[in-house]
Amino acid sequence: MSDQAWTSLRLVAWTQEFFARKGVDAPRLTAELLLAHALRCDRVRLYLDFDKPLGGAELGAFRDLVRRRADGEPTAYLTGRREFFGRAFRVDPRVLVPRPETEVVAEAALAALPEEGRALDLCTGSGVLAVTLALGRRARLVATDLSPGALEIARENARSLGAEITFLEGDLDGPVAPGERFDLLVSNPPYVPSGEIEGLSREVRREPRLALDGGPDGLALIRRIVALAPSRLAAGGTLVLEMHETHRETLPRLCREAGFARAEARADLAGLPRLVVATMAGGPPGA
Repeated sequence: MSDQAWTSLRLVAWTQEFFARKGVDAPRLTAELLLAHALRCDRVRLYLDFDKPLGGAELGAFRDLVRRRADGEPTAYLTGRREFFGRAFRVDPRVLVPRPETEVVAEAALAALPEEGRALDLCTGSGVLAVTLALGRRARLVATDLSPGALEIARENARSLGAEITFLEGDLDGPVAPGERFDLLVSNPPYVPSGEIEGLSREVRREPRLALDGGPDGLALIRRIVALAPSRLAAGGTLVLEMHETHRETLPRLCREAGFARAEARADLAGLPRLVVATMAGGPPGA
């Protein structure tokens, strides 16, 4: 880049072309997000001040972001935030970057959770599911994670967005009080088969392996969640799990074998199998 007369409009255009050559997804949007972050403004401001030249410090900060993104660092880690369900969440390399497709998991969980019910979120990560549920229902939320770093991020997101959630550190439901039951158990657990990890994009491989690797068939942790769920759910309670597309038939069967009365796989907006919804017996007629 030249240091002369670099305006916002010119920088976005140049960076879009550069990112396209480098194979970066959504090159123009990424350029806008990084420039807005460097200038500490929103994307609209970039175009309101499109002909204003940038100073040397601003250009230097932007150059560094562009270099790091071209090297495979996820945009969300560079900006420190990611939108989910219309809210801005803090993220960093300690947590998985929330995906738009996980919003269908949140929608299914909201539909299953009574207005003043109780929900348990396992493998909460950045807390996007727990926070979305807490703000969408007057419910009691408990969320667990094995990673202290992830819980730090989740607690910060809950505080900043005004969600009341009890966060507990530990393995799945291990830190939850014995005998405590919930109307909903939700989780976006690690479900990528181990053999597929190295074939993921370099951006995804920068995310915590603990949050990605689901073992040889991707079901290592999911099997444990399905097995413990009946002892944690109230009569008529619901399990909502995000899953790998190859688990479309296997996971509903595992749920039925574990004692769930009903279990079905559902697709995301792209038509790919994305989640399973399983319900315990004992709910209202027709539930």
